[in-house]
Amino acid sequence: MAIEMLNHGAIDNQCKELAALLTRHTDGKGNGFHKTAVDGLEFQRESSVSIALHGITEPILAILVQGKKEALLGEEIYRYGAAQYLVVSVDLPLSGFIVEATPDKPYLGFKLNLDPRQLCDTIAAQTSSSVSKKENSVRGLFVSTADAPLLDCALRLTKLLDTPQHIPMLAPIIIREIYYRLLIGEQGEAVRQIATSGSNMQRISEVLKLIKTDFAQPMRIENLAGQANMSPSSFHHHFKEVTSMSPLQYQKQLRLLEARRLMLAENSDAANAAYQVGYESPSQFSREYSRMFGAPPIRDIERLRMA
Repeated sequence: MAIEMLNHGAIDNQCKELAALLTRHTDGKGNGFHKTAVDGLEFQRESSVSIALHGITEPILAILVQGKKEALLGEEIYRYGAAQYLVVSVDLPLSGFIVEATPDKPYLGFKLNLDPRQLCDTIAAQTSSSVSKKENSVRGLFVSTADAPLLDCALRLTKLLDTPQHIPMLAPIIIREIYYRLLIGEQGEAVRQIATSGSNMQRISEVLKLIKTDFAQPMRIENLAGQANMSPSSFHHHFKEVTSMSPLQYQKQLRLLEARRLMLAENSDAANAAYQVGYESPSQFSREYSRMFGAPPIRDIERLRMA
């Protein structure tokens, strides 16, 4: 019990130290994501609770340093707070909600892009006895509580920003250690599958990239299953295990996200945006858009522009 209390105290102190660093590096930069001099590392700062932020999230490690957040994947809600981390291991359409943040105590997040090739190198360096041979289909997103060694890595990587001359040499070493910490952590199996050639997750990940490239075209499940080297029934099962949704639901979310981007960024009207992303029925597009974003296209875009 005493050891657990000491560990909890150490983690709390590390989180506070990391929060102070992120506060300093984001002061005066406003809300949103802020890139750093370390390739693939960004900090997020939000001074108030937010409306849903929708988008395609690529493989990342996101440590929540201060505040609280919710992530919505399909119909699943993932809640996490300070000293917890989220890993996304495949390209997933997510909705994010900041649920605790104030100007005096903003939401602060540490986000690192995950590189499957670097993960593969780290896996290869592990001894064969430490690598599990068992593979189950696992969700491409999970939330866990950070331990002291992982937070120490995040602290050391962030501190490098004060000595940029050391970043080229030391940042890759610390990032490699972060990968190692994830691989030996409680979600190691899910992390390992990101980079394991032939794993269910890796095969589904390749199909997700195909769908992203061609989402406006009609979907043929048999072709996608063949790309994954699976039977259609097995493909459906593993696809849903990894993404929490069916292939058609995944494609629909990609279409709606792109239509929203077209209307917001390129001033496309709803009918044209619907056509460009593969909808033949404007009424169907409007119904499905409202279901996903909570308002019809025109009203949703007006709301976003006023936010």
